[in-house]
Amino acid sequence: MNILVVSSSANGDASVSGGLAARFVDAVRAANPAAHVVLRDVGANPLPHLTAETVAAIKGEPATHVELEARSLSDALVAELQAADLIVIASPMYNFGMSSTLKAWFDHVLRAGLTFRYTSEGPEGLLGGRKAIVIESRAGFYSEGDGAAMDGQEPHIRILLGFMGVTDVSYVRAEKLAFGPDAAEASIEAAAGALTEFASGDLKLAA
Repeated sequence: MNILVVSSSANGDASVSGGLAARFVDAVRAANPAAHVVLRDVGANPLPHLTAETVAAIKGEPATHVELEARSLSDALVAELQAADLIVIASPMYNFGMSSTLKAWFDHVLRAGLTFRYTSEGPEGLLGGRKAIVIESRAGFYSEGDGAAMDGQEPHIRILLGFMGVTDVSYVRAEKLAFGPDAAEASIEAAAGALTEFASGDLKLAA
């Protein structure tokens, strides 16, 4: 089983989402030592945002040296994604959405002809058959109730993954992290427990 882990927090070792992803990887390796894990930490090593000098690498035909370098980076990121049986995305909520570093990753891997294509009936994702786990950390409570209207994180990630054909997605949320230490600890441990179940249940996510 090949697992791609994309972390995107600016908080380094203090990251809740990153810490949960690390615990999941440890549990997977304990259950399946042969699992191959690729770690792509775009929080610690941010990808460059697309600019007028590089956008042709993603949405056109690269010609300049800068465009060709950007295309090479995108090719490498897409190859990691294509090789994965399971995609794990660790996403903190920043200002009600995903981090800009995670958005930059999506900007590099959403490639027409590689991860999706346009047909006479509309767009079609090309990465079907893969499973994904999205680990979300949030200071507030947005999965239901009044806060749900302010959640620009999970719906956006769902759309982008779905556009590439990745529709078998499990969302694990660590919420209420700013509601006091007891609430934060309970939420983190509940999320960790859910991830351990995923990892130890005969690795059903990789079936």
